[in-house]
Amino acid sequence: MAWNSQGGGGGPWGSGGSGGNGGGGGGGDDRGPWGSGPKGGGGGGGGGGGQQPPDIEELLRKGQDNLRRIMPGGAGTSRGIFLIILIAIGVWLASGFYKVESGHRGIVMLFGKFVATTDPGLNWYFPAPIGETLTPNVEVINKIDIGVRGDGARSQDVREESIMLTGDKNIADLDFSVFWKVKDAGHFLFNIRDPETTIKLAAESAMREVIGQTSLDSALTGGRKQVEDKSRIVLQASLDEYESGVTITDVKLLKVEPPQPVIDAFNEVRRAEQDRKRKELEAQAYENRIVPVARGEAAKIVQEAEAYREKVVKDAEGEAKRFVSVYDSYAVAKDVTIRRLYLETMQEVLGKANKILIDKNGQGVVPYLPLPEIKKRSEGAEK
Repeated sequence: MAWNSQGGGGGPWGSGGSGGNGGGGGGGDDRGPWGSGPKGGGGGGGGGGGQQPPDIEELLRKGQDNLRRIMPGGAGTSRGIFLIILIAIGVWLASGFYKVESGHRGIVMLFGKFVATTDPGLNWYFPAPIGETLTPNVEVINKIDIGVRGDGARSQDVREESIMLTGDKNIADLDFSVFWKVKDAGHFLFNIRDPETTIKLAAESAMREVIGQTSLDSALTGGRKQVEDKSRIVLQASLDEYESGVTITDVKLLKVEPPQPVIDAFNEVRRAEQDRKRKELEAQAYENRIVPVARGEAAKIVQEAEAYREKVVKDAEGEAKRFVSVYDSYAVAKDVTIRRLYLETMQEVLGKANKILIDKNGQGVVPYLPLPEIKKRSEGAEK
């Protein structure tokens, strides 16, 4: 064997023999593997002195000797050196394995230059100093607050970021949050030096651009959603132009109000504006109630006028026809027609007058019972 044994039964530590079954201890050096103590036989006999503490220097020397024996041809030969180099290379190559967790992306660099990205899982690339790998998270949603620092009661307003000029030349105190995540890990790590600061400055610029085109009243009331959507679109366009590798998922307004020194005066204006709108609504309600009634009355008057017109026209047409018929009768019998017309006219005239009859000679009043007048008086008393 390659233990370089001596005598009959030398062990791997170069010591003496060992005892056999049923016999006494063998000759030679009977120290154990640590260079001390008995290494006696089994069975029926034994030998040796007491236990000794190990010698550190002796252990190191023996370890070096054993390493030389294990290496084929010795560690100092060219073959041994080559084997050591191969082992070192294998260990170095094995260190190139890396794991990319779910939701992350692997970034591979060759001599510090970005070359590729890898998907989640176990991957391999040249280890340092040739290659280097990074595994940034591309699924986590990051948040940046602009105009305010901290949350809840500990929040602090940053006026340098929150004071903005609106489209109607008013001043707004505006706080908002930007939510973003990594879209392209390579661009995110290498195209911009400080991604978070870049996103923050670009978001503030985009919000100022949008607010500069929006009235304060719109930003305070129904235009908040439009401001958020427009700001997100403008911010995303700016970051895409930088090739930042970032996706803006949302922009959320936290606070929109006038600056604190003028907020009381602004609230007075808002209350006056609300009163004006209330009066306008009341006027519109009154208009909606009165106009239909007026239109109905107008339609009624028009219909009555049309009915009167029809009546007058029909009456005129009837009179014309009656006159024609009277003329036809007159043409046939003049005397009879003249007398009939005279009688009809006298009946119509005298029928409406109080009448007193006197005889032809003027000697007295002729008794006359005015039945039509009595009838009229009785009807008037009943009413």
